[in-house]
Amino acid sequence: MKPTERPRSPFFSSGPCAKRPGWSVDALKDACIGRSHRSKLGKAKLQEAIDRTRAVLGVPADYRIGIVPASDTGAVEMALWSMLGARGVDMLAWESFGSGWVTDVVKQLKLNDVRTMEADYGQIVDLSKVDTDRDVVFTWNGTTSGVKVPNGDWIKPNREGLTICDATSAVFAMEMPWDKLDVVTYSWQKVMGGEGAHGMLILSPRAVERLLTYKPAWPLPKIFRLTSGGKLIEGIFQGETINTPSMICVEDYIDALVWAEDIGGLPALIERSNANLGVLEDWVASKNWVSFLAEDKAIRSNTSVCFKIVDPWFESLDGDSAKADVPKKIASLLEKEGVAFDINGYRDAPAGLRIWGGATVEANDLKALTPWLDWAFNEVKG
Repeated sequence: MKPTERPRSPFFSSGPCAKRPGWSVDALKDACIGRSHRSKLGKAKLQEAIDRTRAVLGVPADYRIGIVPASDTGAVEMALWSMLGARGVDMLAWESFGSGWVTDVVKQLKLNDVRTMEADYGQIVDLSKVDTDRDVVFTWNGTTSGVKVPNGDWIKPNREGLTICDATSAVFAMEMPWDKLDVVTYSWQKVMGGEGAHGMLILSPRAVERLLTYKPAWPLPKIFRLTSGGKLIEGIFQGETINTPSMICVEDYIDALVWAEDIGGLPALIERSNANLGVLEDWVASKNWVSFLAEDKAIRSNTSVCFKIVDPWFESLDGDSAKADVPKKIASLLEKEGVAFDINGYRDAPAGLRIWGGATVEANDLKALTPWLDWAFNEVKG
């Protein structure tokens, strides 16, 4: 039978993600609108976003934090084009975004000394084979595969290479071992439920040293430049953005950071994400039609939780297209009911569902959602 209880918030998209509980447009009333982002007030807002980021995430004092254009993609591209080429690089990929960085390095930058290590969706590469005396590029959490790095133990503390980590669906929900990471990137629209178009770039002293001592063989467009005249452009890390940011988006990000501080900071954010994953794990344990794409719990994401359908009826369907229609129809049914939005799996991933479990999602909403998932599957199967 169709369930009667509905999630209070049906927003389970993996990006842009759900707003923090209790959010309304009133949260933006103090935005620096109609003013220059280079005004005293505008720069103060941007610096506040940087300072609160450092406080909530526990970023070391000697790491630099900058707000950059083009979301997480822009932040990653800035790092790749500005820093790679000084030594060999290991490219790690276990989902579509990591594969995209491989394409950029191999086919666009065309570096000579590249080792590519790839794993199928739901799996992860053998991290013991990674050489961190080379540069390493990887996603901490595979947004489209639901696979995360289990820890940073595989990264040598005395490494010679740089670790460049795309952490866009991990940061604020998982512990980041800052001493093992030289470049960390993310965007506001993931775990904190912010708006798009802006990326965050966090650099260790080792990453800054690379920028100051290495000049790439290729030209860099203005949007990628982090140095000028052989010196770091310090303004980027003091609220002087490369291009004009949306001050409404900045205010929204500040609001999310204030909420995080109010509920207990990073430990509380991680606890909420873990609790959300726990709800979904309890549900899967009692069902025989669905399973996690990441079967190994040690590498299972607590934010972008990806599922595969394992029902014999589903497995008997003829062809990938027929199978892909099933989660698509499930997602469509739930959207029509106003129960869940945007939960079909990523287009490049195996046919399945993807439910966001980051800190801005309430566990009770996930508990209310799971009976609807069962109902929708049975409706499609029937």
